[in-house]
Amino acid sequence: MFSNSLIELDRAHLVHPVASYRTHETTGVRVLASASGATVTDASGKQLVDGFAGLWCVNAGYGHDSIVEAAAKQMRELPYATAYFGLGSEPAIRLAAELADRAPGDLNHVYFTLGGSDAIDSTVRYIRYYWNARGKPNKDQFISIEQGYHGSSTVGAGLTALPAFHAGFGLPFDWQHKIPSHYAYRNPAGTDPQAIIAASVAALKQKIEQLGAERIAAFYAEPIQGSGGVLVPPKGWMKAMREVCRMFDILFIADEVITGFGRTGPLFACSEEEIVPDLLTVAKGLTSGYVPMGALFMSEHVYQTIAEAAGASAVGHGYTYSAHPVSAAVGLEVLRLYEGGLLENGRKAGARLMAGLESLKDHPLVGDVRGRGMLAAVELVVDKERKTPLPAAADPARRIFDRAWHNGLIIRAFASGVLGYAPPLCCTDSDIDAIVERTRQTLDETLADPTVRAAMV
Repeated sequence: MFSNSLIELDRAHLVHPVASYRTHETTGVRVLASASGATVTDASGKQLVDGFAGLWCVNAGYGHDSIVEAAAKQMRELPYATAYFGLGSEPAIRLAAELADRAPGDLNHVYFTLGGSDAIDSTVRYIRYYWNARGKPNKDQFISIEQGYHGSSTVGAGLTALPAFHAGFGLPFDWQHKIPSHYAYRNPAGTDPQAIIAASVAALKQKIEQLGAERIAAFYAEPIQGSGGVLVPPKGWMKAMREVCRMFDILFIADEVITGFGRTGPLFACSEEEIVPDLLTVAKGLTSGYVPMGALFMSEHVYQTIAEAAGASAVGHGYTYSAHPVSAAVGLEVLRLYEGGLLENGRKAGARLMAGLESLKDHPLVGDVRGRGMLAAVELVVDKERKTPLPAAADPARRIFDRAWHNGLIIRAFASGVLGYAPPLCCTDSDIDAIVERTRQTLDETLADPTVRAAMV
């Protein structure tokens, strides 16, 4: 009765993100009731391994009492403090300092947001201010990558290059441009890493020539393209693209909203790539999803250029909840947990996850397995030689998710037939083994789907 009542209330009132409203009204909500470690429990008592850490965000795992206590303590002492008027709170100041100390290179200045989308929005505002400050207001064109994801705000969704975020919204804007993805499994340049890097470099240079370097403000890239299907670039790809931007005086923005905080191994994936971007965005793992928070890191030259141009005048960008003390207190505790063993456990669990998913390559539907650390994907095809995707009639996003759920596993099932994985860093060996075993079971059930079988003939 409890869950049925909630289902009806949800159907009548709650608008869900990135959902077919009519389909959701028909199928109803699945109510989550509790969680611990890497396991979530729904309102009926069904337990599932969360192979996606909520929405790539519960990196530390569920049920850490120390995180709850950090939030409760801060709520009792100072539940809110504005960062306007030169005011601040100790947790926000300390978190900014701790993050700057660990960030790559000279990313020493931190602006806090509520999540990844407004962190990306903030980059656009600061970038425009930066180029105006440098006397180059014509540098107003922005480039991102096909199949990339940079949030769901009005501006960020235009930088995002996924059809669902554009259709019906009048996006992208005419100042937002794209180059092809490095997508190794389906790259026209083939699978050779150096050929893929060369193709991407050529594509970026061609776009720069087309638009004019004097017009281009910034280039955005994810170390791994998450929502585009967990697309992993070859080693050296990020560095090569960074160098092109440096060559043409274009700001390089690394979007680490998904890859940050141990998801690929270290705190920041840019550290692995041996690059220092001009701006870097994070969210999700920053607070392990326990409370909302995002952040934008500015390099010294960006910050100093903006500060010098503004002088005694205010830089007119701000949010009511920027540097929220409760979120910052949670962020400090989560950072302590990461460095207290979770990063190390995540690296071990990530190696086990990748090995387990690689073992699925013999399955008739598995065309590609890719990933790094605790971020992975399995791409399904009905013909391995031709790399033919699952037919749309098989409704992969809904049916594969449903099968996995029935088998006690939460994963991301993309409409393209890609299965996405981003488990919590706290996963035990048995958690990882369950993810792999339940995936194989889900694949077997998908193989038995008459629509899929018909496409394989």
